[in-house]
Amino acid sequence: MSAKNLGSTGANDRPWGDGLRSQQWFGAEGKTGFMHRSWLRSEGLPDDSFRGRPVIGIANSWSELTSCNIHLREVAEHVKRGIWQAGGVPFEFPTTSAGEPLVRPTAMLLRNLIAMDLEETLRANPLDGVVLLAGCDKTTPAYLMGAASVDLPTLLITGGPMLNGKYRGTDIGSGTSVWRFTEAYRAGTIGAEEVTEAEGCMARSRGHCMTMGTASTLACVSEIMGMQLPGSASIPAVDSRRLTMAHLAGRRIVEMVDEDLRPSAILTREAFENGVRANAALGGSTNAVIHLLALARRVGVPLDLDDFDTLVRDVPVLADLMPSGRFLMEEFEYAGGTGALVETLGDLLRREALTVTGRPLAESYPGAECYDREVIRPLDNPVKPAGSGIAVLRGNLAPRGAVIKQSAAAPELMTHRGRAVVWDSLDDYLRDADDPAIDIAADDVLVVRNVGPKGYPGMPEVGNLPLPRALLEQGVTVQCFYKAFEPATTT
Repeated sequence: MSAKNLGSTGANDRPWGDGLRSQQWFGAEGKTGFMHRSWLRSEGLPDDSFRGRPVIGIANSWSELTSCNIHLREVAEHVKRGIWQAGGVPFEFPTTSAGEPLVRPTAMLLRNLIAMDLEETLRANPLDGVVLLAGCDKTTPAYLMGAASVDLPTLLITGGPMLNGKYRGTDIGSGTSVWRFTEAYRAGTIGAEEVTEAEGCMARSRGHCMTMGTASTLACVSEIMGMQLPGSASIPAVDSRRLTMAHLAGRRIVEMVDEDLRPSAILTREAFENGVRANAALGGSTNAVIHLLALARRVGVPLDLDDFDTLVRDVPVLADLMPSGRFLMEEFEYAGGTGALVETLGDLLRREALTVTGRPLAESYPGAECYDREVIRPLDNPVKPAGSGIAVLRGNLAPRGAVIKQSAAAPELMTHRGRAVVWDSLDDYLRDADDPAIDIAADDVLVVRNVGPKGYPGMPEVGNLPLPRALLEQGVTVQCFYKAFEPATTT
């Protein structure tokens, strides 16, 4: 058999067309079509690859500078298997990637760049659908934003959380335990050797943070909003079931192209209400506010800051996960994961909202159960009562609004009166933090100005301030911080 005819006969030999976007490239006559097909034939593709087969992009935020996403190359290979099996043709491509632990001053400055990178790649190339491979904090919202703007059939697969950190017989969580260990070291209660040991014990596998920080929050929230396969968000990165999910995602995206199921049909007002409510039940990240508002504006869905307050007043915190609780994402998955949470929330969610399965949320988790009610609490025994997740604040410090993750705050902090001690910049604060002569007391409220989305810019994680040494010596520990959503003044 000649190379010309290899693979070009049989059940998959279909005519040009079928209404596929990619056929505007590969089905073109004359020199244009000749060029498009010929150059890709150099990749070893048989000629029937271009005849009526859905062409699926695999957007990959893999980078050795983004450790959370380091395993996504392997995940992509399993997506490809599913695409080929379903009769599609996969093409993997890279985008800009931003790793939260390394990028200075903040990966937030790169979120929109990643979104634009993805958006223009999708617009410019012969793709009928796309699978998004993300995980680290800003890569997930950036990918959703870029894909939503183009509105091709889209399916997200996040990379999954790391395994629990293990330190001297206890579980430690990425992010949450960083502040505990480093502040204990600054206070002199532990030594450098213990800090170094904890450093090597915390991030001990592939995957994103296993606390309910931004990465885990957006993974779970995007699934409950309908953009991921049901049950996929909380599977640990190193669990073989994540690769199985990737394979199934490859199959499903080909079906979505055939069904013409696009983000515009999924990312509705109902989906965003589910995202806001799920974030509250999870004790999720304040960053979800920023990213969901940006995504809503991309797709033209009305959503504003006050929705994050009013929509959650009847939603309790159900997931007992750090930093609001005791456990980590491994326990959440073993307790039943997102399916168990959805079933527990019941009619607190808009169950008619459509998902990437082509079915409503109500039909996406058949037989879902909770296997550990210590980790995912029932509605009548929550971790924190209704309205205790994220709250929206207004006042003279942030007249346009601020958000606070009150679920992570100690109860005694919920009502407080004290003197405000104010710095005009982070550099000024850091200069004073270790000054033994600093005038500061345990009841004071520390305020650092000009580190919001406009002033710093980019909403960096400077809310996790190192405490002044004088407070550490008084036994004060990190408890809570809030972020000004739009500062009253900027520089």
